[in-house]
Amino acid sequence: MDGIYMDEVPFTEKDMLADHLGEMVDNCVRTHGDKSAFSCVLPTGHSHTMTYTELGEYSDAVAAYLREELGLRPGDVVAIQSPNTLAYPVLAFGIMKAGLVITNVNPLYTPDETNHQLKDSKAKVWFVIDVFGDRVAQSIAGTSVERIYPISLVDFFPGMKRHLLHFALRYIKKAVPDFGAEKAGSVHGVIRKGRKHVAAGADIAAYRAGAGLDDVAIYQYTGGTTGRSKGAELTHRNVVANISQANHRESSIQPQDDDALMLILPLYHVYALAVGAINSMHLGIHVVLVPVPRPLSNLKPVFENFEITLMPGVNTLYLGLMQEKWFTDNPPKNLRICMSGAAPLQPATAQAWEDLTGAPIYEGYGLTEGTCVVSSMPLDQPPRRGTCGKPIPGTEIRIVDEDGKDMPAGEPGELWVRGPQVMKGYLNNAEATGQTIEAGWLRTGDVAVLDAEGYLSIVDRMKDMVIVSGFNVFPTDIEDVLTRSDRVAEAAVVGAPDPETGEKVVAYVVKGDQALTSDEIIRHCREHLTGYKVPKTVVFVDELPKSPVGKVLRRELRDMAASL
Repeated sequence: MDGIYMDEVPFTEKDMLADHLGEMVDNCVRTHGDKSAFSCVLPTGHSHTMTYTELGEYSDAVAAYLREELGLRPGDVVAIQSPNTLAYPVLAFGIMKAGLVITNVNPLYTPDETNHQLKDSKAKVWFVIDVFGDRVAQSIAGTSVERIYPISLVDFFPGMKRHLLHFALRYIKKAVPDFGAEKAGSVHGVIRKGRKHVAAGADIAAYRAGAGLDDVAIYQYTGGTTGRSKGAELTHRNVVANISQANHRESSIQPQDDDALMLILPLYHVYALAVGAINSMHLGIHVVLVPVPRPLSNLKPVFENFEITLMPGVNTLYLGLMQEKWFTDNPPKNLRICMSGAAPLQPATAQAWEDLTGAPIYEGYGLTEGTCVVSSMPLDQPPRRGTCGKPIPGTEIRIVDEDGKDMPAGEPGELWVRGPQVMKGYLNNAEATGQTIEAGWLRTGDVAVLDAEGYLSIVDRMKDMVIVSGFNVFPTDIEDVLTRSDRVAEAAVVGAPDPETGEKVVAYVVKGDQALTSDEIIRHCREHLTGYKVPKTVVFVDELPKSPVGKVLRRELRDMAASL
């Protein structure tokens, strides 16, 4: 199996499910009508369900508002920063129907991180969760944002329930601070005004007239081993193809009428938005959104009130649930299929989960630059543990050495990927694009092995990325923050194994001020970094190990960190 490998299932242009993501959403609404599309379950157990028909009407209204009321035009960018609320799919699909570009912003971002993405993407409109209202002013400084709309956890809940829950969130739990900037309106105001334009004859389908599959649909930001986070330009072709590819292999696997998928993975990540949401809609699956999944006891009302049959997750989620007594005492009885990605699935976790629930976990592999899915485990056979399945139809892969020479089966090398899901490039960063895409091949930076039957295993990372509970953490982001302090002379960050989160962040610091403490370092990081990026361990050293040319030897630091 030397050279290029491709799955035996063919994939061509005729297998594409749509010519535009807006069209794909419309097709789902037409097909499934009054079936349940999305539910949102709060930690209190309160929930509300939206049908496909309602989803279609609401997203039409959003599209009409953005185009008719605000006068946005193709290519304009709209940002969404929110956990998994009912507003998220309504807004995202409305933006798609309007022929605009979405940029999904991680709601855990600090104002500094949000500000960078808003600036780089040139977003004009920003929908942001209201619980971060006190961060808004700092986040928009110097950006192109013209209008800001707060999102509530309870948007689209019935009127009286919505008002009571919002009152409790704001005045009793004190979870909703004062908004730090002028609001352009509310989500419900957007729907109300948009509906007037629809009633007046706004032609929603016309907004995508002339749009092509190669137009950008999403600016999906991902970190890098050097520099600030970068916006992967994902086209309609990329996203529609990736959904179509995944369905093409599993065309013989039919969903059941009562299938319900619990979606904990955040919709701001393209995997959850494309595969978790849009692909589920294509199949007529009821998606149950969880906006606040931590602590894991928040999932108890989901399992109590919904018959969950499908579940995507990460290793730490499955491991954590098996440590919850309420879960192990009464494991779900209808769970059929679970999926794992974003971080390696430990075989022991997979076996224990299947023993407890009876549901196998099927592991896959993907990356933002490849839209979301590169390989997956075929669902018509037991999962082969220790691998992340086979390349999905239409995907070519190579395993190459440092010189770009193809490696034989069973030998490790860098994984290169080519297919319709490979991104257009990095926004505003031709240099990084050229370093990542070579003659159509996406250089993943991951070390992989392909066996004689075409099963792929990821064995290491060439990049220095650390994965904490499925979240990508890039050392240079943290090192930049550490060295902003004049009390730090030098700093280097690596990952180390952690039984709870898969990996933890370890910072090696050379003091500039001998009175500096690890607690002060961590406090400094918390001011500028998302929680999962904050170092869990700080180690003070007299000097960092370096090569003769002054490059920090991260491998030595990782070896040191592994023994902590």
